[in-house]
Amino acid sequence: MDKDKSEQAIREKFLKMKMVLNERAKRLWAATEAKSLGRGGAAIVSRAIGVHVVTVHKGLRELNEEVKIKDKSRSRIKGGGRKSLLSKTTIQEDLKNLVEQTTRGDPESPLLWTCKSTYNLESELNNMGHKVSQRSICTYLKDMGYSLQANKKTEEGGSHPDRNEQFENIYTKSKEFIESNDPVISVDTKKKENIGNYKNSGQEYYKKGEAPNVNVYDFVDKEKGKVSPYGIYDLSRNNGWVSVGISSDTAEFAVNSIRSWWEEMGVHSYGKSKRIYINCDGGGSNGSRNRLWKVRLQTLANELGLSIHVSHFPPGTSKWNKIEHKMFSFISKNWRGKPLIDRATVVNLISSTKTKKGLEISARIDEREYKKGIKISDAELLSLNIIKNKFHGEWNYEIRPKT
Repeated sequence: MDKDKSEQAIREKFLKMKMVLNERAKRLWAATEAKSLGRGGAAIVSRAIGVHVVTVHKGLRELNEEVKIKDKSRSRIKGGGRKSLLSKTTIQEDLKNLVEQTTRGDPESPLLWTCKSTYNLESELNNMGHKVSQRSICTYLKDMGYSLQANKKTEEGGSHPDRNEQFENIYTKSKEFIESNDPVISVDTKKKENIGNYKNSGQEYYKKGEAPNVNVYDFVDKEKGKVSPYGIYDLSRNNGWVSVGISSDTAEFAVNSIRSWWEEMGVHSYGKSKRIYINCDGGGSNGSRNRLWKVRLQTLANELGLSIHVSHFPPGTSKWNKIEHKMFSFISKNWRGKPLIDRATVVNLISSTKTKKGLEISARIDEREYKKGIKISDAELLSLNIIKNKFHGEWNYEIRPKT
């Protein structure tokens, strides 16, 4: 029988059997056919059924018991097969850099998501020289902790036309500060919490019938009141500070919390720095229109001798603030199902929050009383040593210390 007829006969037999052959059975069947053909049989079988000749020779070695697979249920020896794309390229690191600036999180959940589509990410990665499919990107994002999210409570208002440019501005400036070993902090106030024997969302393991009993109604305890946790998250160190306020959530409280972070943590890591970069929301106690916020930052800059750079997130994008999904989400997860009986409990639960990536948080009660409604005159505002950025100066500005 000539080679062409041999190939045709083997191909016909293979087409009838291939549906019931797994990888190992296919390899051994090909080796058996090659062995029956004698010299040159491996090449003939390789051409006939479309497997590499190396695979046929491997099957021959298995038939001759030169290669033994201890676990007969496996198709390959352990560690065999094509190596993962992740082990050969920097694709995961490049993917992380692409989505980092558009990562969003929920302070009540540790899940992450991004506003970039996987098809756009596929195009960007391929332009960077990677050969990757959209389906693989979905897998990598899942491995990195991202997940598909429902459309419940994701709309926060109208989209500003310069939203993306502001995100890119914050990302670029944050990267520049971190590379210079200058602090980049994300700040925000976590939602107020009732102190007392109240239900806290979530579930924890208890023995049957031993789950804690809590109050039926969430009426505020006049003696214990509420607390306002104001957080500072250090992007490069992956650690944070929380001032647990018992008074009003004002701009003065926000700046005092940043001052506490610097005295307790920041100065030890960035003692030689001459500047700080703050990322924050556009509203609330650290809002872009809050005059008291800027006046108190000027006081802080004077005290510390540091230039304070500030960037506010565009309207309707507060969930993209890093502190939400890098710190607050884990605090919520740590105290889920646990009644916040007293202030000490709040501090202990915040301080005990840890992650596999090494997050560490310190917390302390701020017992000062902060007055609401403090008015700042135009003259006080004009006296600030503030330099506004050409690109949205109301969002991006620097407050320098007065000499």
